[in-house]
Amino acid sequence: MNTGNTKKNKFYITTAIAYVNAPPHMGHAFQFTRADAIARHRRLAGNDVFFLTGTDEYGSKMFKTAKEKNIEPQALADENAKKFRELNELLNISFDDFIRTSDEKRHWPGAQLIWKKINEKEDLYKKKYSGYYCSGCEAYVLENELTDGKCVYHNQKPEFVEEENYFFKLSKYADKLMELIEKNEIEIIPESRKKEILNFAKQGLKDVSFSRPKNVLPWGISVPNDEKHVMYVWCDALANYISALGYGSDDLEKFNKYWPADVHIIGKDNLRFHALYWPAMLLSASLPLPKQIYVHGFIISEGKKMSKTIGNIVDPKEITEKYGADALRYYLLKEIPATEDGDFTVKHFEEVYNADLANGLGNTVARVISMAEKYFKNEIAVAVIDKKWKEIINVSRECVDYAMKDYNTPQALVGIWHILRKIDEEIDRTKPWEMTKTDINSVGAHLFDWLNALRDIGYLLRPFLPEIAEKIIEQLGFDEKKGFGAKKGKILFPRI
Repeated sequence: MNTGNTKKNKFYITTAIAYVNAPPHMGHAFQFTRADAIARHRRLAGNDVFFLTGTDEYGSKMFKTAKEKNIEPQALADENAKKFRELNELLNISFDDFIRTSDEKRHWPGAQLIWKKINEKEDLYKKKYSGYYCSGCEAYVLENELTDGKCVYHNQKPEFVEEENYFFKLSKYADKLMELIEKNEIEIIPESRKKEILNFAKQGLKDVSFSRPKNVLPWGISVPNDEKHVMYVWCDALANYISALGYGSDDLEKFNKYWPADVHIIGKDNLRFHALYWPAMLLSASLPLPKQIYVHGFIISEGKKMSKTIGNIVDPKEITEKYGADALRYYLLKEIPATEDGDFTVKHFEEVYNADLANGLGNTVARVISMAEKYFKNEIAVAVIDKKWKEIINVSRECVDYAMKDYNTPQALVGIWHILRKIDEEIDRTKPWEMTKTDINSVGAHLFDWLNALRDIGYLLRPFLPEIAEKIIEQLGFDEKKGFGAKKGKILFPRI
């Protein structure tokens, strides 16, 4: 495969930048990990990957939270942005860049330039507006979008506001947006989310507020040529995908190389912004459109949204520090569905940890290496791989690649665990501890096949459990001429 830095070979992947009015939660850890597995898989496939994440730092929620804490909004942004970056690093997230929207040098020029481009198209106008504003969504909402008068995502009553804002002519692009989505020129994964956004668009798209008065919300990016207004938070936040590449600066090398995005990874509450508002902004600014939008669900706990009130919040930092990054990565990548809501409780996490990792992967690796050590003093010479094992491994590789085309990490891990299950079945069937008494050579051949299969598991696991994958490969000690010099290392996953 071509690994040159060509436009054709590039793969630009982004997470939704995290809002920093509060520290990171399990939903953030999930999105970071899912995006990271995709980015790592693409790198191993030979793509020139650029993986962007970062933090969204403006808006009324930030301003309000900072006021409640009696600190400056920038201080709150700095404090929580640091926590998000630390969580990314703790989880071994292989991001190439971390953009912050309060960065006046890196982000502001791109955000203000796209505003100017949209304004040049005469797609912005001022008008007085009154309506319901949800600070959780940082957006105006219609009464028919509320349940019992509350936002369906944030379970809070929106505030009624009256103010003069700039508005963006979203309605002008309604037909074009629906055509692009229907024809998969902007591909929305899964199909159910595509239908959802098309149904919403078919009801009629209204122009959307694009700014807030600075006397109401002073915390934001100034509107070009109008110091009385700041850019609406989602308007400036969406621009991070291009500002991080240098759009708005003198250095457009990365922008020309990587834009448009190959995939935006977002939660279902961000669909409208990414599938309608963002493409419309890009159309207005005459910029290329993202190719795919991959939409995942929420992390819930025992069927309920995680909240301080219920007391069911699980801190990803605590879980990672206690059980290891790859233990949490495995649960998030395997147990949380590819596109629907997924449940997380410490009890279920520990059950999966013991079953799949401690008694599964870790035990099988230790079991096979122990036999190599006991019967062959760690040295297993190169042998011809049994045809059956070639087929098992090839099927699993194909399963992983096929699943990852749709970003389906749970199915990819099922494919890898298929090899693991086959190793366990073969050990139980052949009973090498008995075979050593009569046919030590056959035991050596079996061990070579099993060690080789574990090596493939190690390679296949690199996008998903990068730290453990390298430990497995290291413990196997493979040399193309000599074979395996397998040596037991530290227990990969100590039982709980």
